[in-house]
Amino acid sequence: MTTQNNALPTARKPLDMRALLDNWAMLLAAVGIFVLCALLIDNFLSPLNMRGLGLAVSTVGIAACTMLFCLASGHFDLSVGSVIACAGVVAAIVMRDTESVMLGIGAALLMGLIVGLINGIVIAKLRVNALITTLATMQIVRGLAYIFADGKAVGVSQDQFFIFGNGQLFGVPVPILITILCFLFFGWLLNYTTYGRNTMAIGGNPEAALLAGVNVDRTKILIFAVHGLIGALAGVILASRMTSGQPMIGQGFELTVISACVLGGVSLSG
Repeated sequence: MTTQNNALPTARKPLDMRALLDNWAMLLAAVGIFVLCALLIDNFLSPLNMRGLGLAVSTVGIAACTMLFCLASGHFDLSVGSVIACAGVVAAIVMRDTESVMLGIGAALLMGLIVGLINGIVIAKLRVNALITTLATMQIVRGLAYIFADGKAVGVSQDQFFIFGNGQLFGVPVPILITILCFLFFGWLLNYTTYGRNTMAIGGNPEAALLAGVNVDRTKILIFAVHGLIGALAGVILASRMTSGQPMIGQGFELTVISACVLGGVSLSG
């Protein structure tokens, strides 16, 4: 005896072009522009040009990795350009005075961490708007960079320091490798850790996140502290590429970093 299967075949869902464009529009546009440039511009795909493009976007890419967390939490940081400049100046001055590359890099990273902590504490604990807070620290840190450097570039003579900006590993420039590592690490941090989920929850609804047990203030402070640290790292790499710490670099850089995040699909509203 046989039984008849009356189940209707499952209908295939039609391809949602609108959702596809919403999710992949920027990537498709970037690929299209890249292909167009490759077809129209001579030597666009040459190793030398690819290396130059990679180095040009490395500093922005590194800083954007942590600006992403600021934006995802519903805030932003306008002081990143000043932190980059001041980090390069601090690293150059400490290396000049101590002749130690590690001390110079450590001092620069510590400076960035302190600035980030100040931003985070003022925003999270004192409830001051991120625009006002980071606009103030942007001016203060930029002024400190000019004061420390006496208004001019501070040269670096330690050859070991130049590895970070001009060295290569397996034929790939070190700044590009560091950028790729930052992409992988912070992408994993955002998508697969409690820290990343808490960041997204705060950006979506901080009150609901607090009721769900998220330590909102601590997470915000950590977000800005890490951003300051990574901003200083970008400044160290840029100073290594330029062989000096320059207090005037990075002006308007914060808008470039925020734009990179937004073009990558990050919402300005968290």
